[in-house]
Order: sequence, then structure tokens, then C-alpha cells
Amino acid sequence: MTISTTSSSTDSLPDRTRPVAIWLLSVAALVALMVVVGGLTRLTESGLSITEWKPVTGAIPPLSAEVWEEDFDKYRQIPQYQLVNKGMSLDEFKTIYWWEWGHRFLGRLIGLAFFVPFVWFLATGRLRGQLAWTCAGLFILGGLQGGLGWYMVASGLTERVSVSQYRLAAHLGLAFLIFAALVWVALGILRGNARADDANRRWIGWTAGLMGLVYLQIILGAFVAGLDAGIIYNTWPLMDGAFVPDRVYAGEMAAFEDHMTVQFNHRMLAYLICILTVVYCWRVVADGAPALQRRAAMWFATGVLLQVLIGIWTLLAVVPVWLGGVHQFGAVVVLGLAVLQAHVAYHRDDKAVQQLG
Repeated sequence: MTISTTSSSTDSLPDRTRPVAIWLLSVAALVALMVVVGGLTRLTESGLSITEWKPVTGAIPPLSAEVWEEDFDKYRQIPQYQLVNKGMSLDEFKTIYWWEWGHRFLGRLIGLAFFVPFVWFLATGRLRGQLAWTCAGLFILGGLQGGLGWYMVASGLTERVSVSQYRLAAHLGLAFLIFAALVWVALGILRGNARADDANRRWIGWTAGLMGLVYLQIILGAFVAGLDAGIIYNTWPLMDGAFVPDRVYAGEMAAFEDHMTVQFNHRMLAYLICILTVVYCWRVVADGAPALQRRAAMWFATGVLLQVLIGIWTLLAVVPVWLGGVHQFGAVVVLGLAVLQAHVAYHRDDKAVQQLG
């Protein structure tokens, strides 16, 4: 990533900007929570329960039996109810409604948690110059994410019983991009933006490549979720009786629309990331990289290996809701660690962050 910030010193944490970094990391934590809640909303098939987009008044849930009946009646008009959930009771509808309402409410909360401190920091002079413009850009991305979320939901209200996997991938991809950007900018404040010395900079290619592959894997995971491709071919290491199934890539758009191929891609990229991570970690340690780079590499390798194990467990268990949520949270953690090690490689170490090790 090329987002940059400003810092008055790389030897200490300036009192003026430390609260800004804490704020950005807090918002990143809320985004991580939103990603998990969004994943649970998808796994419980709750995302189409609210059929209208009301950015302001939608924050108020139904407060009377009449309003509940009105919202339920709107849901009964869409294909998901008519073809999948026909005969659902009002109490069952309330369950899926609260999942989607909670997801949207959390999005509104994140907007407030970003905007109010942003204005305060601007007014008090803690945010200025390039850092202020960077934070403004992050706020705009957050607004676009809300619109993209509705664009995704709208794809499942007329001719489909679920949302488009393409729009789901775009929505999830932007969420993870915002999370990564928040972490990167906060690290820039905490550690400064001075270029790292040659001992660290030689790892930039490795860390940037691994970060990109992790992000791509998240997008592939969105296609798996969008097509419910995780609830079939629930064996490992073989898939449909073979490591490389015969029917994989059968069709023009198989990489995005065929259940087998989508799951196969997700598996194969996981193996590639795992192998490259082990090689990278071994080289960092063997070549005597700086201490923080070694620690960051070990954290990242641990996160990747745990995520692969959780992914296998999730597949074999046929994606129970709680385990699917753990796997989604694992993706957030792995991307966060990938961002950290890339920042360590690109920027000079600072004592404040070294103490985290």
C-alpha cells in the first residue's frame, strides 16, 4: 500500500498524534468486528431480511407489532422467502432480521466512531496536512462501503434467492481494504515513516507479495461464501476423490461461478501462501534480519498456519455458523499481521513498537 502519513519524529511517539493512532486502531477493531458480524449474517442467510435502504431512519428497529408485520410482509415479496423460506414464522423472521439490523447498525456506529473524533482532531490541530487528507479519504471509503453494501443486497431482492457473489466479493474486499488502510496509517503514526535501512528493505518484495496474496485469498473466500461452495466437497486433502478433480475449470466462468472450481482455487492459494510463508520465515531467521522483522515474520507464519487449520476444520465440519465466524476473524488477523510485517520492512523500527515483541 502507498498510503503515507506524517510524523514529527521517528525516535519517540509525539503526544499530539498518539491519540490519532489509538483512534484509528479502535476503528479498525470495529471494522474487524463488522466483518465477522457480516460473515455470520451471510452464514445465517439473514442478509436479505431488510428489503429497504434507509441510511438514517433504518437505525430504528421495528417498535410495534404492526411495524414487524409490515417488514415481514415486504420480505415475503422477495424470491428468498417464496422459494426458500416459505411458511417462515414471524419469530423466525425476527431472528434473521436482527442479524441484518445489527450488521447495518454496526456500520452506522463505525461511521460515527470515525467522523466525530475526526472533526475533533481537526479542530484541535492533531490532524493536519497529509495525515488529515488521508483520514478524509478513509472516511469517504467508509461511505462508499455503505452504498456498496446496499448494492449487494439489492442483487438478491428480485431474481435471486441470495446476493451476487461478485457484489459480495466487492463488498468484503472493500471492508478488508479499509481495515488494512486503517492499520497501515496507524502504524505510520506510531513508527514514523522514515525509510528502513537496507537490512529491512530487502524484505519489501516478500512482505508486499504475501500481503497481496492474503488479500486475494480473502476475495476467493468471498466467492466461496457467495456460492455456498464450502458446504460441498467436504473432504480433505482430496476433493471429489482427487487432489485435482477432473471437472475443475469446466466452463468459461468456472473460476467465479462453478462451485467446485471456486473451492479448488481457495484451497490451492491457501497451500501456496502456506509454502511461501514458511520459506519467507525461514529466510528471515536464517539471514539474521532485524529483530522486529523476525518477530513479525513469526507472528505472521503462526497466523497463517492456524488459519489453514481452522479452514480445514471448517470444511470438514460443513461450515457450522460459529466456526465460519472464527475462520472469517482469522482472515482479519492474518491480513493485519501481513500489514504489520510489510510496514516493518518498509519503514524504520521504532522503540515503541519493538516493545510489543
